[in-house]
Amino acid sequence: MGETAAANHHHHGHQVFDLADPKQQAFKCFDDDGRLKRTGTVWTASAHIITAVIGSGVLSLAWAIAQLGWIAGPAVMLLFSFVTLYSSTLLSDCYRTGDAVSGKRNYTYMDAVRSILGGFKFKICGLIQYLNLFGIAIGYTIAASISMMAIKRSNCFHKSGGKDPCHMSSNPYMIIFGVTEILLSQVPDFDQIWWISIVAAVMSFTYSAIGLALGIVQVAANGVFKGSLTGISMGAVTQTQKIWRTFQALGDIAFAYSYSVVLIEIQDTVRSPPSESTTMKKATKISIAVTTIFYMLCGSMGYAAFGDAAPGNLLTGFGFYNPFWLLDIANAAIVVHLIGAYQVFSQPIFAFVEKSVSERFPDNDLLTKELQIKIPGFRSPYKTNVFRVVFRCCFVVLTTVISMLMPFFNDVVGILGALGFWPLTVYFPVEMYIKQRKVEKWSTRWVCLQMLSVACLVISIVAGVGSIAGVMLDLKVYKPFQSTY
Repeated sequence: MGETAAANHHHHGHQVFDLADPKQQAFKCFDDDGRLKRTGTVWTASAHIITAVIGSGVLSLAWAIAQLGWIAGPAVMLLFSFVTLYSSTLLSDCYRTGDAVSGKRNYTYMDAVRSILGGFKFKICGLIQYLNLFGIAIGYTIAASISMMAIKRSNCFHKSGGKDPCHMSSNPYMIIFGVTEILLSQVPDFDQIWWISIVAAVMSFTYSAIGLALGIVQVAANGVFKGSLTGISMGAVTQTQKIWRTFQALGDIAFAYSYSVVLIEIQDTVRSPPSESTTMKKATKISIAVTTIFYMLCGSMGYAAFGDAAPGNLLTGFGFYNPFWLLDIANAAIVVHLIGAYQVFSQPIFAFVEKSVSERFPDNDLLTKELQIKIPGFRSPYKTNVFRVVFRCCFVVLTTVISMLMPFFNDVVGILGALGFWPLTVYFPVEMYIKQRKVEKWSTRWVCLQMLSVACLVISIVAGVGSIAGVMLDLKVYKPFQSTY
């Protein structure tokens, strides 16, 4: 029986789904919103979340635990993981507005806020989110340059046999990073290149695993678990410093868990039935369990290895000297990961600004006229416009200059964690959930949700204040543009 005959045969008989039959396939390969069929499962969703979470946040955990000590450190980490787990559960119910099975889909976090909470809150949410992305771009510039420097220093150390302290300035490395990002930011749709996230995942696992392994080896070599129950002691730092640092550690840990922003995008890749929220709840449980265990291990092993002297960035603080080639691999992995991640986080800002500008001034040639540049060796010409080139360059230059003015990885990470934690991880999910589920005002559930929200607001405020105090203290000691390590 030929193809067509076979197909006809099927049409006359019962509705048998024949995958070779294009008519049937067209029917099966779209979802209820007309987009291509989503194929994600619990496992792909978990993998995406884990990739999104385990990033450079892991590097400052040993330092954070050192500020809090063996009791409070792990306890705070568990606390954050529970809050994140709970708010992720709330968020997964916001993927569809109204009904969990057939409601209108929201493709991004911002869509959900707009369709559930309306215009004004949407604007505020946008502002916070773009500020957060801007801050992350700065944090990543600092982290990448410190890692480049660490490679240079560890080789210099190795040559001199540890006699030369190898002080050097971080600025040239920030400038190298900036130039790279200027070039990459001109590549259209860079953040959508499929292999970027795979490379990022491999890299972040590489350096986190190396950090963990070196911690374990160091503990084995010391023969004891260093550190104390209450963290860094009063002799080493003054009372006020101890308080600020404790608060800042909260911000650092919050930063390590800040990924609620991408949850809805990930949920948008999941197939149904069962309803996407069911799959997503499973995936968040799995991935938060994995990341928490991993964070606990990295943080605790780093603290156990170095005690109160745990460096602000585990792989560049020169607690480890050998094997120097392994450290170089880890730091190179960090740099590669951050070069890609910088783009992924700044592309939404580019898109937003360029869209607003072209809507505001539709007739201005500088802003909207597409220029085509023929590049030898490429088939299609490169399309761009003057505003895009100029704006993206200026953006990268701005983040680079700010990084050079305050190259303090921990403080910047603390500020970011504080800024993003309450509004994005707690406040908006709680508000959306209340609106979605029509939770009664002053009912037990409503009161509990509001208490959670207020508690997290307090944590966010103290973490922010602590980190800003940290920046102030660091700026006293440090002259801008002359930082040497």
